[in-house]
Amino acid sequence: MDSPVTDNNDLASFGYRQELKRSMGSFSSFAAGFSYISILTGLFQMFHLGYGVAGPAFFWTWPFVLVGQLLVALCFAELASRFPLSGGVYQWAKFTGNPFLGWMTGWIYLACLVVTIAAVAMALQVSLPQISGSFQIIGNSNDTKSVAVNAILLGSILIVVSTVINVRGIKLLALINNIGVFTELVGIVLLIILLVIHKVRSPVNAVVHVKSTGQVASSFPDLTILLAATALTASYVLYGFDTAGTLAEETHDPRKKAPRAIMQALLAAGSAGLLVLLFALMAAPDLGMPDLGNINGGLPMLVKSVLGEITGKLFLCNVIFAIVVCTFAVQSGAVRLMFAMGRDECLPYSKSLSEVSSKTQTPVVATLICGLGALIIMAVNLQFPKVFELVTSIAILWANLAYWIVVAVQLKNRITSARSGIDNDARFKLGKWGFPVNILALIWSTFMVVNVSWPRTATYGSEWYHQYAAWIYTAGLIFIGIFIYYYKSYKNRRQEIS
Repeated sequence: MDSPVTDNNDLASFGYRQELKRSMGSFSSFAAGFSYISILTGLFQMFHLGYGVAGPAFFWTWPFVLVGQLLVALCFAELASRFPLSGGVYQWAKFTGNPFLGWMTGWIYLACLVVTIAAVAMALQVSLPQISGSFQIIGNSNDTKSVAVNAILLGSILIVVSTVINVRGIKLLALINNIGVFTELVGIVLLIILLVIHKVRSPVNAVVHVKSTGQVASSFPDLTILLAATALTASYVLYGFDTAGTLAEETHDPRKKAPRAIMQALLAAGSAGLLVLLFALMAAPDLGMPDLGNINGGLPMLVKSVLGEITGKLFLCNVIFAIVVCTFAVQSGAVRLMFAMGRDECLPYSKSLSEVSSKTQTPVVATLICGLGALIIMAVNLQFPKVFELVTSIAILWANLAYWIVVAVQLKNRITSARSGIDNDARFKLGKWGFPVNILALIWSTFMVVNVSWPRTATYGSEWYHQYAAWIYTAGLIFIGIFIYYYKSYKNRRQEIS
């Protein structure tokens, strides 16, 4: 294992000094990515949306998205080995492209992460009220608006707790993360075993919906329905695997461990989610239950109906812990990205945002701003009954837009390096597979951006300004990002002249 001195010297070669506490090992690095993806959080939160659109056949969207995201993860693993720096995608786009592309990637992904904090925190609404009705503090669970407002209340409480924990430092955060990932892995294994024991139909009957006569049903969803389901569940769960790269400056020997953690996190989470989804559909008492596509039902209701009320609620407690840890992980990623951009003087009030506490070795101001930003996002959407769909879809879109920029710039850089005969110094290399994997990753990211942002009623509601919300918000985000970049550039030139 490389010594801390070697890691610090490696960091210095990029022009940065060690400020964050380098205390994370291999498991902690893996745990950061795994807890961000968090199968128990994402599947339990979003199952009802995918099922409500495509029924049992939405299962097929999971392996489809997993294979596509693996292409992106392979590209990211190579970049994480080349540039072991806080900020992940921001640094990768900056060093393989230019400062402007780095800025736009970082700006879009930072917005994504802050939105994701809000989206993950609201997942409490899907499980807590099914443990006890007393958690439906506002209104009742049959009123769509009351559910949305209650989700925002519960999520706000969790964001405050997450902010406090993140302020305390990476050591406490890593400890909670490790415990959370261990309990989530144990919970997933036990859940899969119990679902297998209670299965009532074959895999084919579960995911293709075979009639009792043994003939495949003609009602299998068409492509447009499956694309809509793809945008709602699997796409939301299977991103954020780059978190291990974002925390590189707090990881020992990150050139080796970060790439490995990126791949391990996505493969472990993707495989576990595939099995949970498959065996849940095999064990469901009735695949025609309307509540499977309802926010008050979904996967939590399915688990309780299969395992019984008491056992089901115990598993939901594990889900709640996973949601809490996932929120912590997402906020830690957002904070490190904001710190990295502030350190490069890319953001307004950069000095404050990049200031690290001497006591906790944590960017305190950046942590507070990320928490406040997530609270504001939820408050802005307070009156929107489809708040889950809107917030999660915006998060997915912005994540994959940032990913698209990175893999596009990486492909351009790969072509340039090949022409010049320059090889990179990555310890993880794709070698001859680099070009085809990179090209396929770019095609995949393009598909994801278009598919998630498509103005569907199932995702964004019936009003036109809701259906085009993703495009409107994204255009606004890019416009603001360009303005800030050139304003900061102009201000910096004025300071150099004076």
